[in-house]
Amino acid sequence: MSLTSVAEAPKTSALERYKGFVQQGMVLLVLVLLFVFFSVMNPNFLTWGNVSSLLLASVVTATQAIGLTFVIATGGIDLTPGMGMLFCMVVLAVPMTAWGAPVWVGVVVGLLAGALLGTVNGVLISVIRMQPMIATLAMMLVCWGFALLFAGAKTLSLRDVPGFTNIAMGQLLPGLYNGVIILVFIAIVAGVLMNKTVIGRYALAIGSNKEATRISGINTQRWEVLAYTICGVFTGISGIIMAAYLNSVPPNTGQSYEMYAIAAAVIGGTSLRGGRASVFGAVIGAVTIRTIYNGLTILGFEDAWQKVVLGFVILIAVFVDIRRRGGEE
Repeated sequence: MSLTSVAEAPKTSALERYKGFVQQGMVLLVLVLLFVFFSVMNPNFLTWGNVSSLLLASVVTATQAIGLTFVIATGGIDLTPGMGMLFCMVVLAVPMTAWGAPVWVGVVVGLLAGALLGTVNGVLISVIRMQPMIATLAMMLVCWGFALLFAGAKTLSLRDVPGFTNIAMGQLLPGLYNGVIILVFIAIVAGVLMNKTVIGRYALAIGSNKEATRISGINTQRWEVLAYTICGVFTGISGIIMAAYLNSVPPNTGQSYEMYAIAAAVIGGTSLRGGRASVFGAVIGAVTIRTIYNGLTILGFEDAWQKVVLGFVILIAVFVDIRRRGGEE
């Protein structure tokens, strides 16, 4: 098998592309039906104020889900986006609050912290060959611990940092939060990376058949590490957006966010077995999750019931993925 054949393998089948479009279309249809259902049950759901808030609430989950598509495409998993986000939030806040650094310094530091986290995850998994779940679970705890230590287990306020909150809460376009605009931009960039560059093709090739990819002459370690690094960068972006949204860094931020991000990716058509990933689907999956939460909240359902419903939605998405992949083997 040649290098070219491996790199192109995930996109050679028109049937594969058709199945992917069908699943994403189904998820989009479900999202539309959810909007219709909640709007009928409570007309306040469809007000622009509620919809814009719903979209803003989807940004962090969608951003992390986009990063995870690169990792899951390789057949791996990353449990650090939640606590990694908290770590990046603390790291970016310290220079601005303690040293008076400008906003751009905090943003760069947050991105670098995320990239470093992702690179460490990639090295542990691809070079040292630890199991992805164990390695990233351990790093999740490391991030959590370092975040608490650096912040002194206290909430860091960013209210005295001029302009920082505008990153997420400003409105360059009237009625649309900047956080949503950022999501659209990074989703387009990630979509190009996944579908039009060797980064995405190699990630999908590794997930489809890692050994064949390695034998063909591709340095699978390098591309796996890069996939985790990309995921880390998106974790850093989510930390920047979350810190700007809250205008502070509470020490309990980030718990369970990785679960929502993984769920969003799976709901959107990314296969947990690797070899298939969709950036567009991950965004739609994140919006779907937040729509369920938002709609059930408006209808008066308790948080516990919201989690039950979301759990069943994830089970259905995984079941569909298993049935689909089972039919291919």
